Amino acid sequence: MDSEAFDAYSQAVTTVAAEVTPHVASVQLARGGGSAVVFAEDGYLITNAHVVGRDRKGKATFSDGDEQPFDVIGTDPLSDLAVLRTRGESPSPVRLGDADKLVVGQLVVAIGSPLGLAGSVTAGVVSALGRSLPVRTARAGRVIENVIQTDAALNPGNSGGALADSTGRVVGVNTAVAGFGLGLAVPINATTRRIIDTLLVEGRVRRAYLGVVGVPAPLPEELAEHTGQRAGLRVVEVVTGGPADRAGLHAGDLVLTVGRERVSDAQDIQRQLFGEVIGTRLPVTVLRNGAMVDVIALPTDLDG
Repeated sequence: MDSEAFDAYSQAVTTVAAEVTPHVASVQLARGGGSAVVFAEDGYLITNAHVVGRDRKGKATFSDGDEQPFDVIGTDPLSDLAVLRTRGESPSPVRLGDADKLVVGQLVVAIGSPLGLAGSVTAGVVSALGRSLPVRTARAGRVIENVIQTDAALNPGNSGGALADSTGRVVGVNTAVAGFGLGLAVPINATTRRIIDTLLVEGRVRRAYLGVVGVPAPLPEELAEHTGQRAGLRVVEVVTGGPADRAGLHAGDLVLTVGRERVSDAQDIQRQLFGEVIGTRLPVTVLRNGAMVDVIALPTDLDG
């Protein structure tokens, strides 16, 4: 790498580090610790649900050495996100970005507290997008869609820290170390912002449940040309007795729309399955044996 290119790279990383590091804390709880990021005024931080576990309070230490006790406002294990609030003053919030605008190869900077070393900075690139991260609670399992994969070095304690783009906007919350040279982050996008807002207000996220498992699949060429929709969600499994089963969905169906919105992957369905649709009539259109079939599902409460 020539000196000019190296200087440009170094300048980008140091600028992001200087902007974001003051807003990232090392957090300690009774059962462990990790990192957290100030994302809103009045001392609100975001971290991973697995960092918090079942604890309800802890201590946050910022890069300048300031320590603040905090309370856990809400957790959502099925997105691996949690919201904390410090009891005293904390730094101003970071600028949040939109992970849906990332591209593979883009520079990203990870900031957190690996092994308890607050304010640690590593850099790399977006290695891949659209990864899936399975998560599970005692009562349910789910897949976090569109997880960001990066080669920025992540170690225990980085979980809950910031993944920022070259402009200093936080686009992800580092959530897992999958292997050597492989890190993952929950994206900051419209879906996760909605989850965070719900945690702020209600402390938990109510989700609707359909009881269907599927994989993306292309539409038949003629139908794709006619509708302009290129992919749907092929139903692999329908949970017996669940809302999808009662609505008449079957394994092999190709889901085209849910709630009149086009579906091409699991996230397209999941982003609709929040509390307000529980018990409401949710129209579902599928392609079955070459014919379009419309059914009405009544989602139930995932935790009910």
